[in-house]
Amino acid sequence: MVDSSKNLTRKQRELERRTREILKVAKPILVREGFHALTMDRVASLMEYAKGTIYNHFPHKEEIVLALANDAMRLRKRLFEEAVSGDRSTRSKLMTVGLACEYYTQHCSEEFLLEQWMRNANIWDKSSPERQQHIRECEASCMQIVAGLVRAALESGDLPPLQRLNPEEMVFGLWAITFGSQILTASSPSLPALGIANPTQSIRVHCCTLLNGYGWKPLQQIEDYLRDVDILAKDFFVRFEQTRRGFE
Repeated sequence: MVDSSKNLTRKQRELERRTREILKVAKPILVREGFHALTMDRVASLMEYAKGTIYNHFPHKEEIVLALANDAMRLRKRLFEEAVSGDRSTRSKLMTVGLACEYYTQHCSEEFLLEQWMRNANIWDKSSPERQQHIRECEASCMQIVAGLVRAALESGDLPPLQRLNPEEMVFGLWAITFGSQILTASSPSLPALGIANPTQSIRVHCCTLLNGYGWKPLQQIEDYLRDVDILAKDFFVRFEQTRRGFE
């Protein structure tokens, strides 16, 4: 985790430290046992604190869930930033954003689950406007990273003018395909029985077809696209792992 405590007072650093301790204790309960298993009493008992101490930091457990989800989304954002770094074609960078999504789902499965808990209406509606705003800002940052890539492609001529879509709407379509498929892959054990033997490759093929359909240069045959994604993965999965460890 990036250290943001250098400019805090001693008391503020202590409050921040205790907040991080609470989240560290609460996270495995939530991801392994579920929302109902997470209670303020249990967190206080595990930490050997009075329950009132926990309430000083979080008024209820829904706030804990959103705080954990915000950490998860900050990690996703950092992976996206790594994906679009360097001097490469805009299409190559977008392919790497797709790899960042794959990595996040496969190697940050707890964070991926936390994002899904956050989207539960009962949890979201009970959380504070401040926590909700933090989530919105982080989600918007992830959107703008990818939408900025679309704008760069439009400006450079890599991507022809969009028809009836703005860059954010185009990203929304890609987001729906990748995020939706990853939820199905993580939650549906029956995919092989339905004839979907390799869902990751299936989504890569869909993305290649979609980018070609938009005219995003360089246009690629599917086999060439799959080969190039594998080459990118060998480099960026190492860099993504370094990024993830920096957040621990």
